[in-house]
Amino acid sequence: MKIKADMLLSELIDSTKQNTVQAENLNKIKLEKLNWKADENTWSVLECLEHLNLYGDFYLPEIEKVINQSQTKQQTYFEPGFLGDYFAKSMLPKEKLNRMKTFKSKNPNGNKLNKSTIDRFLKQQEKMLNLLEKAKTVNLNKVKTPTTLGKLVTLKLGDTFRVVINHNIRHLLQAENTLIKQH
Repeated sequence: MKIKADMLLSELIDSTKQNTVQAENLNKIKLEKLNWKADENTWSVLECLEHLNLYGDFYLPEIEKVINQSQTKQQTYFEPGFLGDYFAKSMLPKEKLNRMKTFKSKNPNGNKLNKSTIDRFLKQQEKMLNLLEKAKTVNLNKVKTPTTLGKLVTLKLGDTFRVVINHNIRHLLQAENTLIKQH
């Protein structure tokens, strides 16, 4: 399924702006509520954001590097890759949030966190918006990024954006659900 590249980037920019507003709203909540957990195996609101920060620490520099090194020109259409499309769709929240196992290095469970976690996430969203703007000048099909699965597994840049932003949407919903459970 082909997607107009400019429409895809526009949708991803909108989603990132919505994610930013959600995170900004978390700054208004007391720290004790942000650190509350239903049990030791679930994540607090701040742990959800820290998980996203850990992924952002990997993906944002990788995305920036491939965009800066790219000699490609923007294409009119983006066509998701098989693996990238699968990952992007699997990240989107479903009616009943399907649990996924996370890498140990990306699991924030038990970390002592404060509101700087939110600030870090907001800085990453600002960076993401800048990268989405820069991506308007490159070919989202031809530019490839490594993944956290290893350098051998690469995704098209368009798919990498979709995966990372859908992952953010997923865990911001998880954070919201954690707040709801407290009442």
